[in-house]
Amino acid sequence: MQYVSTRGEAPALGFCDMVLSGLAPDGGLYVPETWPTFSQDKIRTLVGKSYHDIAFDVMKPFVEKEISDVDLKALIQKSYAPFRDKDIAPVKKLKNDLYLLELFHGPTLAFKDYALQFLGNLFDYILHQRKQKITILGATSGDTGSAAIEGCRGREAIEIFILHPKGRVSEVQRRQMTTVLDGNVHNIAVEGTFDDCQNLVKDLFNTPDFRKQVNLSAVNSINWVRIMAQVVYYFTAALTVTGGERPVNFSVPTGNFGNIFAAFVAYKMGLPIQNLIVGTNRNDILARYFASGVMKTEDVVPSLSPSMDIQISSNFERLLFEMHGRDGAKVKQMMQAFKDTGTFEMPVGEFGDLFMAYTLGDDGIQNTIAEIQETCGELIDPHTAVGVAAAQHAKIEGKVISLACAHPAKFPDAVKVATGMHPSLPDEMSDLFEREERFDVLGDSAEKLKTYILNVVTA
Repeated sequence: MQYVSTRGEAPALGFCDMVLSGLAPDGGLYVPETWPTFSQDKIRTLVGKSYHDIAFDVMKPFVEKEISDVDLKALIQKSYAPFRDKDIAPVKKLKNDLYLLELFHGPTLAFKDYALQFLGNLFDYILHQRKQKITILGATSGDTGSAAIEGCRGREAIEIFILHPKGRVSEVQRRQMTTVLDGNVHNIAVEGTFDDCQNLVKDLFNTPDFRKQVNLSAVNSINWVRIMAQVVYYFTAALTVTGGERPVNFSVPTGNFGNIFAAFVAYKMGLPIQNLIVGTNRNDILARYFASGVMKTEDVVPSLSPSMDIQISSNFERLLFEMHGRDGAKVKQMMQAFKDTGTFEMPVGEFGDLFMAYTLGDDGIQNTIAEIQETCGELIDPHTAVGVAAAQHAKIEGKVISLACAHPAKFPDAVKVATGMHPSLPDEMSDLFEREERFDVLGDSAEKLKTYILNVVTA
């Protein structure tokens, strides 16, 4: 399998080279040269298999000829060993045809663990083989940072730098990052929004000399492996609910479009999917696009679901590539116009029947958390509430699986206001608020960030 850039000017790479590169040198995002597809007969063979076995079958076409079957199975086993539930990503029925896919059983209580535990082990595997070291740079709106740090902490071949928007993540989210004191972990609070953090990351990746000097790599979902690993739980959930025999619908709370793009990949691979429901909070750029065909940025407004407080959805570029018939030149032109003007127009076209979108404000989040606790006896976090409300609003036929992307204890204040209940952290995190924190504060400056990283890496 070869990987090509969405902007069409970077050379195709094999899997391992793509993993270490992260972002393509032309500024694009890597995608597989072709989509592997599963027949219905193949999908039936997955029914009843464990999460680990399905992960192997789903990932194998993407890594073939670069990672042996034995090594891939070992990477999968090691990555999901720390998860607290034996099913790894269990599905729970809420009511009628509405189901909840619980994605908070990993080490940092969020869906990002499913990809980043795997990616951390994969980095280690490749770097050990090549006897190389890398510098990882990532931005987080809340959950990616802690999951990436957990996956990469203590590894001799990796220095990891994670940017978060100062004061715009929950206290639990911040402390999950800043209380990790391993010497290779560096937390930076940026005075700005997540979009500012993400732009800093892209600026440094688009600086060839610096990128080469520190051997820069990515953990954000601009790295294809993040998407690849997340495809797995769409397969396991659909097989659990319908046995893969009937189309299923997924409702996904999203800001950066990575998680729902993984669902799109599952669809392209042949998983029977009828609709993909995009759930957005008050920062509703994606919902506005699917309603109008116009992508237009506005100011980021803080909300009760901070991981979705985003106006520039990086992974949407991968869908644009598909919408343009994989014409990289057109995608590059459109993304440059979007950077210059903050807007572009592109009819939804053939995917209009697949995607639908719904926006939920803070009041709606509180009401949904309260409703689900009262009617179903389940505590859900604010991001999960966005997905559940979108699923209920859609009123579509068939079974709907809504993604529970974070543990309610990551957002205890919002949950307590809505329900009167204070969700507890798991025992292994019970002392989180007593642990020492370590992080630095930087302004929104690419030059200052470069200097900071160089000082650490060359020390």
